[in-house]
Amino acid sequence: MELPMPTDLDRLFIDLSIRFDNRPRRNEPLAQHTTFRIGGPADIWLTVEHVDELADAVLLARRRGVPVFILGTGANILVGDGGIRGLVIENRAGEVQFPPLEGLAPGAEVLLTADSGVNLPGLARRCARRGLRGLEWAAGIPGTIGGAVVNNAGAYGSDMAHTLYRVELLSPSGTRVWQPVEWLEYGYRTSRLKRSAGGEWVVLRAELRLVGDTPANVEARLAELNERRKASQPPGATVGSMFKNPPGDYAGRLIEAAGLKGLRQGGAQISPVHANFFQNLGDATCRDVLVLIHTAQTRVRKLFGVELELEIELVGEMEP
Repeated sequence: MELPMPTDLDRLFIDLSIRFDNRPRRNEPLAQHTTFRIGGPADIWLTVEHVDELADAVLLARRRGVPVFILGTGANILVGDGGIRGLVIENRAGEVQFPPLEGLAPGAEVLLTADSGVNLPGLARRCARRGLRGLEWAAGIPGTIGGAVVNNAGAYGSDMAHTLYRVELLSPSGTRVWQPVEWLEYGYRTSRLKRSAGGEWVVLRAELRLVGDTPANVEARLAELNERRKASQPPGATVGSMFKNPPGDYAGRLIEAAGLKGLRQGGAQISPVHANFFQNLGDATCRDVLVLIHTAQTRVRKLFGVELELEIELVGEMEP
């Protein structure tokens, strides 16, 4: 009996097993790794702990012609019920290089370097304890530095475009380069990286501009923003804000005005607390959420003539 020829995926799995021992896995359910708790399997799953490992894994996949998707905390994405083809990398590269703080004058600007897998709200809290101001807006955003750089994450009047100084990237040719914030061509919840096809550029590290202050001042601001967020956003399994706010208005207000607040489809629901948040009530599928997305877009377009644009990213194989 003739054995089947190994595929590029098979070859990549062997390459990764040689480089990372027993860490790569086949057919990993992605619902276990997203904040929405939704998503089919990844062909190959790998967790990396350092930016050098991240770069190595991406380069191995490129040599085999296998597509790569990089996952941080699994926020801000909706993974299809069919899963993701190719290699999915969970990025846990978590090194942070804090600037010298002894003798730092209030109002003095400093630079902090963080790996792309660093947890964003965790870093905001660590900065507050050290009296570094400028990242408080990120304390309630459940993502990583890498995802924030790509998506220009933001809240409460600030975002990565105002915080980032420069970013280290793995280029399409496989070299590591630093680019200034202007290179990213930031817009509202978008960037040059987000607009580029196929993950040609990979975020490795980011250098952030912060300002010296007292820990008491920064922690007080952090607490204030956290209270505001808790009062207005629902708990549980969500994907964050579903739609971008249209110019001069709010997506949540429009969806609520269209009478859709609390609408359910299968195991998914438009939150009764905030209409721009969709919730997984326990057994939601990607298809359930897509139906609610389509319903909200259609109703708001019909009633108000406004086209709601997704803030989240749709990833993987979706049912029509």
